[in-house]
Amino acid sequence: MAVWIQAQQLQGDALHQMQSLYGQHFPIEVRHYLSQWIESQLWDAIDLENPQEEFKAKRLLDSLIQELQNKAEHQVGEDGFLLKIKLGHYASQLKSTYDRCPLELVRCIKHILYTEQRLVREATNSSSPVGGMMDSMSQKYQQINQAFEELRLLTQDTENDLRKLQHNQEYFIIQYQESLRIQAQLTSLATLPPADRQLREPTLLSKRATVEAWLTREANTLQKYRLDLAEKHQKTLQLLRKQQTIVLDDELIQWKRRQQLAGNGGPPEGGLDILQSWCEKLAETIWQNRQQIRRAEHLRQQLPIPGPIEELLNELNSTITDIISALVTSTFIIEKQPPQVLKTQTKFAATVRLLVGGKLNVHMNPPQVKATIISEQQAKALLKNENTRNDSSGEILNNNCVMEYHQTTGTLSAHFRNMSLKRIKRSDRRGAESVTEEKFTILFESQFSVGGNELVFQVKTLSLPVVVIVHGSQDNNATATVLWDNAFAEPGRVPFLVPDKVLWPQLCDAINMKYKAEVQSNRGLSEENLVFLAQKAFSSSSNNPEDYRNMTMTWSQFNRESLPGRSFTFWQWFDGVMELTKKHLKPHWNDGAILGFVNKQQAQDMLMSKPNGTFLLRFSDSEIGGITIAWVAENPNKAGERMVWNLMPYTTKDFSIRSLADRISDLNHLLFLYPDRPKDEVFSKYYTPPLSKAVDGYVKPQIKQVVPEFATANPDPASGNPTYMDHGASPAPVSHPHTYGIYPSMSDTMLDADGDFDLDDTMDVARHVEELLRRPVESQWGGQQS
Repeated sequence: MAVWIQAQQLQGDALHQMQSLYGQHFPIEVRHYLSQWIESQLWDAIDLENPQEEFKAKRLLDSLIQELQNKAEHQVGEDGFLLKIKLGHYASQLKSTYDRCPLELVRCIKHILYTEQRLVREATNSSSPVGGMMDSMSQKYQQINQAFEELRLLTQDTENDLRKLQHNQEYFIIQYQESLRIQAQLTSLATLPPADRQLREPTLLSKRATVEAWLTREANTLQKYRLDLAEKHQKTLQLLRKQQTIVLDDELIQWKRRQQLAGNGGPPEGGLDILQSWCEKLAETIWQNRQQIRRAEHLRQQLPIPGPIEELLNELNSTITDIISALVTSTFIIEKQPPQVLKTQTKFAATVRLLVGGKLNVHMNPPQVKATIISEQQAKALLKNENTRNDSSGEILNNNCVMEYHQTTGTLSAHFRNMSLKRIKRSDRRGAESVTEEKFTILFESQFSVGGNELVFQVKTLSLPVVVIVHGSQDNNATATVLWDNAFAEPGRVPFLVPDKVLWPQLCDAINMKYKAEVQSNRGLSEENLVFLAQKAFSSSSNNPEDYRNMTMTWSQFNRESLPGRSFTFWQWFDGVMELTKKHLKPHWNDGAILGFVNKQQAQDMLMSKPNGTFLLRFSDSEIGGITIAWVAENPNKAGERMVWNLMPYTTKDFSIRSLADRISDLNHLLFLYPDRPKDEVFSKYYTPPLSKAVDGYVKPQIKQVVPEFATANPDPASGNPTYMDHGASPAPVSHPHTYGIYPSMSDTMLDADGDFDLDDTMDVARHVEELLRRPVESQWGGQQS
């Protein structure tokens, strides 16, 4: 298959890379319209480093320009006129750009072809799932393009038949006029003497009989032509309907589904260029056939011949109008969705686009688009064509926008850049439903005409469901509603129905997609992580993934009912983990330094088989958005016995004071990251560089973390790990923190049964440091100076 055909089927980042190859130096339209010619030339046969090859390059440049000019000359029709001008402009542009340096053109095209081949090769790698998908996509796109070629040939055939019909009908009318002239001559014979009448009458009667016989025969022929043409149009319209169903009900719906999943962090939905090109081909073919049917109707009116053709033409006209109405109303789409969690009094944006606007010349009288917010019930009524009396559920500022035509891209779109939801009117909620479970949608609507007011269209489209909040504290619950809807909505559903329960593996796919997107990481949730989450969600102790394959999770379990013994839901806990990781732990998660999804008992079992000083990082079970350090060390109360210690969880507040890496650096009793990696090997690249030496007599303060029980411990002095005192910013001995009141004295009330420390009470929280720094120097250090 030609490289260009495959390159057009690239998706996501590969498509963007391909598109970035083109610009004013080499327009993508030239690549498109001369694809076969470009790929048939021997570009590699030219040595770019040899100036003697410039002559060959110049010949290729001249040939390229000639091909462009030939292509321009063969463009016909209204749209062909614009393309003719554009291609002629590109020919002049390329000549002026490369005429003095034709080798640069060769260099440019070689780079383009090499990069396209690489992108296609990577995408079609048979060993990857993407490769298989690309193969199936290539076949599907090939079938679509073949159907368009068949439609083009059918339309050309009916155009030829229509011209033939018109020619025959015009000749029939001439002969009919001749028969009238003969009849008039016969009538005039009555005024002649009998002898003259007898002499001329037989000839005229014979001529009239011949003409009338021809007219009778030709009338039957014309009727047959008309019926044959109508049958061909019926065949064309059947294929048009089928092709339109594939483009609109398959490809466009799949694009919308990808757009919805992108809202959950799925891969980008991909550009609309290929879809628009298909929709424009549909529009062009439909319009050509509609004009042909209207011309056939005009010919019938010019020369009425009794028969079924009138009914057939009326049926064809009705069918083609239905087809073009479906195309126009379905291709009025939202290219950029408004935010699905929408906060009042906050600016937001959206873009709507008409995929066939350029082809139907809608931009000649640019339509205006209006945006309103409506409730779920109003959306249901709208889709049932019930009279909603233009009701809305709130007031959107800057909600009107004119559609603009962009000549370079051929797109007709309206960019709402500064909308703001001023107020919202909520409906009566059902049962346990909260405001963050109530769904709205932004309705975009417009009206425009095509064909010189021949057809008038009222178009409407609904955004993805929107949850309206008034405060940031509602964001995580609103996000849960949106995530569930995006993940599990069925195409063509009644707004905005979603299943109340889903299989656990389905939910795993959704939260894994969301997690990777939020954390911006290729490291997603492993099977072990998902088992941990299943244990949490279902209060289970099973470690076997198969036990959860057929289990279902309800919406209530997901984000309405609190987890057993907790004050938060499953989603609220998971969302807290994502938020903490995204803001403070992303590099460590990507490095694999954070196990994260491990419970306290599992951590203890893992650590007890490791040397003292081995530690791991796990997300807190008891606190939203918390992570704790667990490590194995000696039990101070029982000689020779070891135990696992757990710090009270760190949160975003803690990491805004001191980073995780620096906190781990401060704690000298932490030696190896589970299972056996020296901590500096993992975390040293993230340590904050040491402060510079004192200047002008001032000593710079420095925040450090200590765990009092381990403050002076250095289990391995030979390793070179400094003690806490080595890190100290002041000369004061800190092995007895109670001397200066920096840390509260150690007491049993600071430890729970599992050896957890409360860092807010025992470590260097900012307020303690600030209190220290406010004291007079003499009283602080008096004890040491004396």
